[in-house]
Amino acid sequence: MRLLLLLIFSIAGNTMIAQINLSNLRSSAKKAQEVINPSELKHGDVVEGLKEALIVGATNSSTEASQKGGFYNNLLIRIPFPEDSERMKTTLVKVGMQTQVNHFEKKLNEAAEEASNYAKEIFINAVKKMSINDAMSILKGNDNAATKYLEKQTSKELYIKFKPAVKNSIEKVHLTKYWGSLVNRYNTIPLTKEVNTDLEEYITNQAIEGLFVLIAKEEKNIRNNPKARVSEILQKVFK
Repeated sequence: MRLLLLLIFSIAGNTMIAQINLSNLRSSAKKAQEVINPSELKHGDVVEGLKEALIVGATNSSTEASQKGGFYNNLLIRIPFPEDSERMKTTLVKVGMQTQVNHFEKKLNEAAEEASNYAKEIFINAVKKMSINDAMSILKGNDNAATKYLEKQTSKELYIKFKPAVKNSIEKVHLTKYWGSLVNRYNTIPLTKEVNTDLEEYITNQAIEGLFVLIAKEEKNIRNNPKARVSEILQKVFK
């Protein structure tokens, strides 16, 4: 009888130890799984995180572009002499007007910098309309997926609101005066063709393009650089 009781207790003890070990194993496995495969983010977190990322990127980009020298001093977005007037530039440089050409290009970029002040509000309004499907698609997309979304949502509105802003900026920096002096000098040179560059159209399109270049740069930084994730939700979404 004593031998039988010892055998029963031994089996029961081993069973309890096995259960405890199995429980510990399951717990450890669960923790490991959480580290290797984080639980799926809630859709609301994804939307909130991507909205914040876009707002941070758009705000930083608009601020950077609208600063003095924001376009001209940044080789990524500096607006060059109008392409359809490149022959005019080459000719004027040959007759000793390099300084005047450079000055015009600076004024050209100043006009874009002035207009960029209007971009932030347009971007933020577009971000607020982001859907869950948009957010999930962006999260799984390329390094510039959020920028492409913003570009699609805002390009038309940016153009409509930017053009009058550019017109005001052109007047503010006296760009037409500098352009007029170049055109007049060019027209005195024999065998030259008339120049019909639309400065408002040119600067508007170049400024918008430049802003999206900066936003794409910001987005890539947030996705790849943990230090750029300045809030808890950004750290959660882009880990």
